[in-house]
Amino acid sequence: MIKACIFDLDGTLADTVESIAKGVNLALEEMGYEPRAVDEFNYYAGDGINMSLIRALRADGETREDVIEKGIILTRKFFGADNMYHVRPYPEMTCLLQKLKEQGIRIAVFSNKPHEDAIEVVQTLFGRDTFDWIQGQNEQVPKKPDPTGAFAIAEHFALSPEEIMYLGDTDTDMKTGLAAGMYTVGVTWGFRPRKELEENHAMALAEHPLQILELLEEQKKGGFCYE
Repeated sequence: MIKACIFDLDGTLADTVESIAKGVNLALEEMGYEPRAVDEFNYYAGDGINMSLIRALRADGETREDVIEKGIILTRKFFGADNMYHVRPYPEMTCLLQKLKEQGIRIAVFSNKPHEDAIEVVQTLFGRDTFDWIQGQNEQVPKKPDPTGAFAIAEHFALSPEEIMYLGDTDTDMKTGLAAGMYTVGVTWGFRPRKELEENHAMALAEHPLQILELLEEQKKGGFCYE
Protein backbone atom coordinates (compact mmCIF):
# COMPACT_ATOMS: atom_id res chain seq x y z
CA MET A 1 0.00 0.00 0.00
CA ILE A 2 1.32 3.41 -0.97
CA LYS A 3 1.90 5.58 2.11
CA ALA A 4 3.99 8.41 0.63
CA CYS A 5 4.59 10.27 -2.63
CA ILE A 6 7.88 11.79 -3.70
CA PHE A 7 7.56 14.56 -6.29
CA ASP A 8 10.12 15.98 -8.65
CA LEU A 9 9.89 19.79 -8.62
CA ASP A 10 10.68 21.33 -12.03
CA GLY A 11 8.11 20.20 -14.58
CA THR A 12 6.19 18.09 -12.08
CA LEU A 13 4.99 20.26 -9.20
CA ALA A 14 5.56 23.59 -10.93
CA ASP A 15 6.22 25.18 -14.28
CA THR A 16 9.67 26.64 -13.67
CA VAL A 17 11.08 26.70 -17.19
CA GLU A 18 11.08 30.50 -17.53
CA SER A 19 13.07 30.91 -14.31
CA ILE A 20 15.68 28.42 -15.51
CA ALA A 21 15.84 30.07 -18.94
CA LYS A 22 16.27 33.52 -17.41
CA GLY A 23 19.15 32.50 -15.14
CA VAL A 24 21.02 30.71 -17.93
CA ASN A 25 20.34 33.34 -20.59
CA LEU A 26 21.58 36.17 -18.39
CA ALA A 27 24.80 34.20 -17.92
CA LEU A 28 25.10 33.56 -21.65
CA GLU A 29 24.62 37.24 -22.47
CA GLU A 30 27.16 38.23 -19.81
CA MET A 31 29.70 36.03 -21.60
CA GLY A 32 28.79 37.29 -25.07
CA TYR A 33 26.60 34.43 -26.27
CA GLU A 34 23.14 34.67 -27.74
CA PRO A 35 20.27 33.71 -25.39
CA ARG A 36 18.39 30.50 -26.15
CA ALA A 37 14.63 30.24 -26.75
CA VAL A 38 12.63 29.43 -23.62
CA ASP A 39 11.12 26.26 -25.07
CA GLU A 40 14.63 24.81 -25.57
CA PHE A 41 14.94 24.68 -21.80
CA ASN A 42 12.32 21.94 -21.63
CA TYR A 43 15.24 19.75 -22.74
CA TYR A 44 18.09 21.62 -21.08
CA ALA A 45 16.42 21.37 -17.65
CA GLY A 46 15.96 18.28 -15.50
CA ASP A 47 19.51 17.52 -14.37
CA GLY A 48 20.31 20.61 -12.32
CA ILE A 49 20.97 24.24 -13.19
CA ASN A 50 24.63 23.55 -13.99
CA MET A 51 23.67 21.04 -16.68
CA SER A 52 21.10 23.47 -18.09
CA LEU A 53 23.92 25.94 -18.66
CA ILE A 54 26.21 23.27 -20.12
CA ARG A 55 23.53 22.11 -22.57
CA ALA A 56 22.83 25.69 -23.64
CA LEU A 57 26.53 26.27 -24.32
CA ARG A 58 26.83 22.99 -26.20
CA ALA A 59 23.92 24.05 -28.41
CA ASP A 60 26.14 26.98 -29.43
CA GLY A 61 29.11 24.65 -30.01
CA GLU A 62 30.91 25.73 -26.83
CA THR A 63 32.63 22.99 -24.78
CA ARG A 64 35.67 24.72 -23.26
CA GLU A 65 35.98 23.93 -19.56
CA ASP A 66 36.98 27.44 -18.51
CA VAL A 67 33.93 28.91 -20.25
CA ILE A 68 31.65 26.31 -18.65
CA GLU A 69 33.07 27.00 -15.19
CA LYS A 70 32.54 30.75 -15.60
CA GLY A 71 29.04 30.15 -16.94
CA ILE A 72 28.07 27.98 -13.99
CA ILE A 73 29.17 30.66 -11.52
CA LEU A 74 27.21 33.34 -13.38
CA THR A 75 24.14 31.14 -13.81
CA ARG A 76 23.98 30.34 -10.12
CA LYS A 77 24.30 34.04 -9.31
CA PHE A 78 21.55 35.14 -11.68
CA PHE A 79 19.27 32.18 -10.94
CA GLY A 80 19.61 32.55 -7.18
CA ALA A 81 18.73 36.23 -7.41
CA ASP A 82 15.35 35.55 -9.05
CA ASN A 83 14.49 31.85 -8.80
CA MET A 84 10.73 32.59 -8.64
CA TYR A 85 10.62 34.34 -12.03
CA HIS A 86 7.26 33.37 -13.62
CA VAL A 87 7.15 30.18 -11.51
CA ARG A 88 3.67 28.77 -10.91
CA PRO A 89 2.14 25.51 -9.74
CA TYR A 90 0.52 23.36 -12.38
CA PRO A 91 -3.30 23.46 -12.40
CA GLU A 92 -4.88 21.07 -9.87
CA MET A 93 -1.56 20.58 -8.06
CA THR A 94 -2.52 22.42 -4.87
CA CYS A 95 -5.79 20.47 -4.77
CA LEU A 96 -3.93 17.18 -5.23
CA LEU A 97 -1.53 17.90 -2.39
CA GLN A 98 -4.39 18.82 -0.07
CA LYS A 99 -6.25 15.60 -0.88
CA LEU A 100 -3.13 13.49 -0.36
CA LYS A 101 -2.63 15.01 3.06
CA GLU A 102 -6.29 14.42 3.91
CA GLN A 103 -5.73 10.74 3.10
CA GLY A 104 -2.71 10.57 5.38
CA ILE A 105 -0.23 10.24 2.50
CA ARG A 106 3.18 11.68 3.36
CA ILE A 107 4.56 13.98 0.64
CA ALA A 108 8.12 14.95 -0.21
CA VAL A 109 10.12 16.72 -2.90
CA PHE A 110 13.32 15.38 -4.46
CA SER A 111 14.83 17.86 -6.90
CA ASN A 112 18.09 18.47 -8.74
CA LYS A 113 17.57 22.17 -8.06
CA PRO A 114 20.09 23.54 -5.51
CA HIS A 115 18.81 22.66 -2.04
CA GLU A 116 18.14 26.15 -0.73
CA ASP A 117 16.46 27.17 -3.98
CA ALA A 118 14.28 24.05 -3.86
CA ILE A 119 13.13 24.92 -0.34
CA GLU A 120 12.43 28.54 -1.26
CA VAL A 121 10.43 27.67 -4.38
CA VAL A 122 8.38 24.91 -2.75
CA GLN A 123 7.57 26.89 0.38
CA THR A 124 6.73 30.03 -1.59
CA LEU A 125 4.32 28.15 -3.86
CA PHE A 126 2.74 25.76 -1.39
CA GLY A 127 3.45 27.09 2.11
CA ARG A 128 5.92 26.08 4.80
CA ASP A 129 3.91 23.20 6.24
CA THR A 130 2.62 21.43 3.13
CA PHE A 131 5.50 19.05 2.45
CA ASP A 132 6.90 16.67 5.03
CA TRP A 133 10.37 16.75 3.47
CA ILE A 134 12.16 18.80 0.79
CA GLN A 135 15.42 17.53 -0.67
CA GLY A 136 17.38 19.50 -3.24
CA GLN A 137 20.88 19.10 -4.62
CA ASN A 138 23.74 19.40 -2.12
CA GLU A 139 27.09 17.79 -1.36
CA GLN A 140 25.55 15.07 0.80
CA VAL A 141 22.99 13.83 -1.74
CA PRO A 142 24.14 12.91 -5.27
CA LYS A 143 22.21 14.32 -8.19
CA LYS A 144 19.43 12.23 -9.70
CA PRO A 145 19.23 9.65 -11.23
CA ASP A 146 21.26 8.41 -8.28
CA PRO A 147 18.52 7.14 -5.92
CA THR A 148 20.35 8.04 -2.69
CA GLY A 149 18.04 10.98 -1.99
CA ALA A 150 14.95 8.86 -2.57
CA PHE A 151 16.26 6.23 -0.17
CA ALA A 152 16.98 8.94 2.40
CA ILE A 153 13.38 10.16 2.19
CA ALA A 154 12.08 6.61 2.59
CA GLU A 155 14.27 6.19 5.67
CA HIS A 156 13.07 9.50 7.09
CA PHE A 157 9.47 8.32 6.66
CA ALA A 158 10.34 4.85 8.03
CA LEU A 159 8.85 3.29 4.88
CA SER A 160 10.03 0.67 2.41
CA PRO A 161 10.51 1.75 -1.23
CA GLU A 162 7.50 -0.39 -2.21
CA GLU A 163 5.31 1.88 -0.07
CA ILE A 164 6.27 5.01 -2.02
CA MET A 165 5.10 6.46 -5.32
CA TYR A 166 7.73 8.47 -7.18
CA LEU A 167 6.50 11.09 -9.68
CA GLY A 168 8.45 12.97 -12.33
CA ASP A 169 8.42 14.29 -15.88
CA THR A 170 11.78 13.27 -17.39
CA ASP A 171 13.91 10.24 -18.19
CA THR A 172 16.06 11.18 -15.18
CA ASP A 173 13.05 10.83 -12.90
CA MET A 174 12.01 7.48 -14.34
CA LYS A 175 15.54 6.16 -13.81
CA THR A 176 15.59 7.53 -10.26
CA GLY A 177 12.29 6.02 -9.17
CA LEU A 178 12.96 2.65 -10.75
CA ALA A 179 16.47 2.47 -9.28
CA ALA A 180 14.93 3.14 -5.87
CA GLY A 181 12.41 0.32 -6.33
CA MET A 182 9.48 2.73 -6.01
CA TYR A 183 6.25 2.82 -7.99
CA THR A 184 7.39 5.22 -10.70
CA VAL A 185 4.82 7.44 -12.41
CA GLY A 186 5.54 9.66 -15.40
CA VAL A 187 3.59 12.90 -15.58
CA THR A 188 2.81 14.16 -19.07
CA TRP A 189 2.12 17.82 -18.24
CA GLY A 190 5.80 18.64 -17.66
CA PHE A 191 8.90 19.37 -19.72
CA ARG A 192 9.25 16.16 -21.73
CA PRO A 193 7.02 14.20 -24.14
CA ARG A 194 5.05 11.10 -23.24
CA LYS A 195 7.32 8.99 -25.47
CA GLU A 196 10.37 9.72 -23.30
CA LEU A 197 8.54 8.52 -20.20
CA GLU A 198 7.34 5.36 -21.92
CA GLU A 199 10.79 4.57 -23.34
CA ASN A 200 12.24 4.91 -19.84
CA HIS A 201 9.80 2.36 -18.42
CA ALA A 202 7.34 4.49 -16.48
CA MET A 203 5.13 2.06 -14.55
CA ALA A 204 2.13 4.33 -15.08
CA LEU A 205 1.37 7.68 -16.71
CA ALA A 206 -0.71 10.56 -15.37
CA GLU A 207 -2.25 13.08 -17.74
CA HIS A 208 -3.24 15.56 -15.00
CA PRO A 209 -2.48 15.87 -11.27
CA LEU A 210 -5.80 14.57 -9.92
CA GLN A 211 -5.28 11.35 -11.87
CA ILE A 212 -2.73 10.50 -9.19
CA LEU A 213 -5.65 9.90 -6.84
CA GLU A 214 -7.05 7.37 -9.33
CA LEU A 215 -3.71 5.56 -9.41
CA LEU A 216 -3.71 5.36 -5.64
CA GLU A 217 -7.20 3.88 -5.70
CA GLU A 218 -6.02 1.27 -8.21
CA GLN A 219 -3.18 0.41 -5.87
CA LYS A 220 -5.59 -0.25 -3.03
CA LYS A 221 -7.33 -2.78 -5.27
CA GLY A 222 -4.06 -4.52 -6.10
CA GLY A 223 -3.61 -2.85 -9.45
CA PHE A 224 0.15 -2.21 -9.20
CA CYS A 225 2.58 -4.87 -10.38
CA TYR A 226 6.26 -4.76 -9.46
CA GLU A 227 8.70 -6.55 -11.74
